[in-house]
Amino acid sequence: MREEIEKPGNVGAKYANPGWMETGWTALRLGLTSFGGPIAHIGYFRNEYVHRRRWVDEETFADLTSMCQFLPGPASSQLGMSLGMKRAGVAGALSAWVGFTLPSALLMTFFAFAAASIGKAGEGLLHGLMLAAVAVVAQAVWSMARTSVTDVTRAVFAVCTAAIALWLPGTAGQLPPLVLCGAAGWLLLRKQVNITAPIPDVPRNRPVLAMTCLSLFFILLALLPVLSVVSLSPLVNLADIGYRAGSLVFGGGHVVLPMLEHESVRSGLLTERQFVEGYGAAQAVPGPLFTFAAYIGAVSSQGLQGCIRAAVMLIAIFLPSFLLVAGVMPFWEGLRANKGTRAALAGVNAAVVGLLAAALYDPVWTSAVRQPIDIAVAAAAFVCLVLWRWPSWLIVAASALAGWMIYG
Repeated sequence: MREEIEKPGNVGAKYANPGWMETGWTALRLGLTSFGGPIAHIGYFRNEYVHRRRWVDEETFADLTSMCQFLPGPASSQLGMSLGMKRAGVAGALSAWVGFTLPSALLMTFFAFAAASIGKAGEGLLHGLMLAAVAVVAQAVWSMARTSVTDVTRAVFAVCTAAIALWLPGTAGQLPPLVLCGAAGWLLLRKQVNITAPIPDVPRNRPVLAMTCLSLFFILLALLPVLSVVSLSPLVNLADIGYRAGSLVFGGGHVVLPMLEHESVRSGLLTERQFVEGYGAAQAVPGPLFTFAAYIGAVSSQGLQGCIRAAVMLIAIFLPSFLLVAGVMPFWEGLRANKGTRAALAGVNAAVVGLLAAALYDPVWTSAVRQPIDIAVAAAAFVCLVLWRWPSWLIVAASALAGWMIYG
């Protein structure tokens, strides 16, 4: 029975036996090994969920990636929640979030209390991790391009999106190309898309839960600022800062840092120096960059109170993502079976490849490659990943060792 479920053509059969514990353990392994930021995380997720475990197919993975690109908040964490929800419903989404987030959250909280400096050897290890990210992102661009950029029209979408993203960093260079490519796909690709039956899953028949989650998202967004002013509670203030950051920032990752810096330093929760030190530490840990919120909460106090603040800040910044994923996914599953929507998604998927290609150059390549030996390490990691199919964690470990030998 296990072998039958694992067949790529029988993906839907596996949803009949949802396993939230297996989903959580899988996400935990990714949370311990997924270095390189949100773009690299997409590559790690694709290797694990599409190729290794075959929980979803390429088309579904690309569609969920597109959906998460449209939502505010951390795209990679939302993608993990979406995959967990398809696998095991709401419990799967929660276990996927806990597993992927817990390692980096604990590390950032520990760093807030310990504030240990990183020596030269540590810098070499970190540089090796960055080179591993180059290989992972390059593999993701190559593989997704083969499935999402299948004609000249979609190639134009991808190239134009990459050019705009490099020209206009941040949300201004990401969201408009996605919208424009979606509209262009709806106009130009309708005759080229094939409609397949939607894959049966848990969240499709949960419209009441979906509407409840969407309503709660907007209620909290309006209510928390008022409660923060009225109560004057530090915990409510932290919840307000985290929730607004998770609700209003598109692009995730580094994009959220200016808002957090403005809110936390201005309000006196931490100093500018503490903020910069925490930001540096966030680059050294696996998992989502949004766990930087746990550092802000922990460093703003001491002992048990610091741990409580870290937990409040962490939950608050990720809660909007969970509510949006749970609220949008059931309707998204219905829309993706419509031919016009499929054509729009085809355009968006091509644009996502362009975004990945732009990110591969800047910041992944520009921040990691300093000299020719770095190109050799990244190329070797890419070959091991694509041709020899080494697991991602082994690529990360080997690249870190190479960085330590070169720069340690």
